[in-house]
Amino acid sequence: VQLVESGGGLVQAGGSLMLSCAASGSIFSIDVMGWYRQAPGKQRELVANIASGGSTHYGDSVKGRFTISRDNAKNTVYLQMSSLKPEDAAVYYCNAGVTVLVNIEGAKRSLEVWGQGTPVTVSS
Repeated sequence: VQLVESGGGLVQAGGSLMLSCAASGSIFSIDVMGWYRQAPGKQRELVANIASGGSTHYGDSVKGRFTISRDNAKNTVYLQMSSLKPEDAAVYYCNAGVTVLVNIEGAKRSLEVWGQGTPVTVSS
């Protein structure tokens, strides 16, 4: 199973950016999908996550500015970021709780999968 992120880049403060993350592989189902970020010298922190049913959770620092959504048919999660601030600059990582089929008898296994990260730079 792979998570491939896209959409990172350079944006001016106050601007917007949308990140996408697509999951691929022998996926049976995906539970929670989310975004984390890590700035230099800081711990990785939760930005937002979304359950398969659509319920969402946001980190306090992004509430009201970021919106997470997902397309279950495409196994894809999105992060719309608005009113970006210099302190939002970080490497953004996609994360997913994935159930995969192990064999033809239908055995399953749950995995936590991470993307490779996409950098977001916000200029002041």
